Amino acid sequence: AVKLAQHTAPVPPGDLLAHAFGVAFLAKIHEDSGERDELGTVGEITRLEDLLPVEESCGAHKARLDAVFNRQAVDRPPALGGWIADPEKIMALTETTEDDYWKDPIEVSVRAYKMFDLLDGLIDIFVPLERGGYRNITKNQFDERAQKYTSPEDVVAEIERLPSPEQVKAEFDYQAFYDEAVAKMRTMQGLCGEYLYWCPTRWEVVPRWEWYQDFGYDNYFMAIRLYPDKVGRLLEYAAALAECKGQVIIRMIKEGIQPRCFLCGKDICGQRGPMVDPGFLRERWFPLVRKAFTPLREAGAHIVWHCDGYVMPVLEDILGLGVAGLQGFQTETGFRLEDIVERRALDGQKLLLFGPVSVTTTLVKETPAGVKKAVREAVNICRDKVHLVLMTANVIGPDIPLENVFAMYEALKEE
Repeated sequence: AVKLAQHTAPVPPGDLLAHAFGVAFLAKIHEDSGERDELGTVGEITRLEDLLPVEESCGAHKARLDAVFNRQAVDRPPALGGWIADPEKIMALTETTEDDYWKDPIEVSVRAYKMFDLLDGLIDIFVPLERGGYRNITKNQFDERAQKYTSPEDVVAEIERLPSPEQVKAEFDYQAFYDEAVAKMRTMQGLCGEYLYWCPTRWEVVPRWEWYQDFGYDNYFMAIRLYPDKVGRLLEYAAALAECKGQVIIRMIKEGIQPRCFLCGKDICGQRGPMVDPGFLRERWFPLVRKAFTPLREAGAHIVWHCDGYVMPVLEDILGLGVAGLQGFQTETGFRLEDIVERRALDGQKLLLFGPVSVTTTLVKETPAGVKKAVREAVNICRDKVHLVLMTANVIGPDIPLENVFAMYEALKEE
């Protein structure tokens, strides 16, 4: 079986078939000040409060985020983090050596985020692939994977070796995936402690689209053009996986383990718009996403869609999936915040908006004073029109001064 990347950035790739059939999570035992925090038996955990207890550990942060997740008014916009992709910043915040960082990058990163006193929660922890890097997938990896496939016909041959959607659903290990997810929730909230609320992304509930990471751009997009029915089968396979994982997330929401609001999505657009004909997406992919989202929405999930590139040509399609909100936005593509805040979700509610601080313009080019001004302007544009959660549009790289990251959060003091 071919190894296929499982997630889009900023989530690291993995083994698709291993994920599909439920490889058990290797629970981390975290050591802090000489004391070991054992995870215990995952099967005995029923609610997030039993894991943490979250109300005692991060009550104010959780309350603020949960209020916005439920589309209610709050004292100030809450703030989410987790996308610092530059270990140098993490090491500077924690006064940690490079060797110590790489011994436990997750623990060191969580400590770093606790330095931002207005930060309420984390959606992820970004760990680069290698020392000296700041990416979780490289051009060399793309090239190495693409070398396995020399033509769109090779892509079709690989698709034909995949199990059917029915087989995927019959063989998916729901309990193993549940145990993995719950164990990670406990580990991460344990690290976050009283300071931060762990609100993980759920990229896995979206049928995978970015197969160019495995087959190469040319092969994948040529296969879409030449063999749309075959690629449609690939997307149906991905949808079966997403639906299985979505059922587990529904269980976790009902049990109070998973926050009902989460970020997900796929990179379907480049700087000039959709990567492929929107007609193909509307015929072959969007219906699968809508089907995967329907039971989640019925279970009370509020789904926030990650928007990379110029999404305006398919914005109505994305809203039509039933998402409760949007995240990201690249102003350099021509996107304007004003074009979003008046929109409504399918249920008529104001949108949730995670963002909209640019990592390619605002945080790179502005002074700390300029960053604060930009954040205040964004808050004013959003006021009474959307439910805002402050965060960056994408990951924070080496080109962004650390003082600008502090300034982004400090701007909330005036709200």
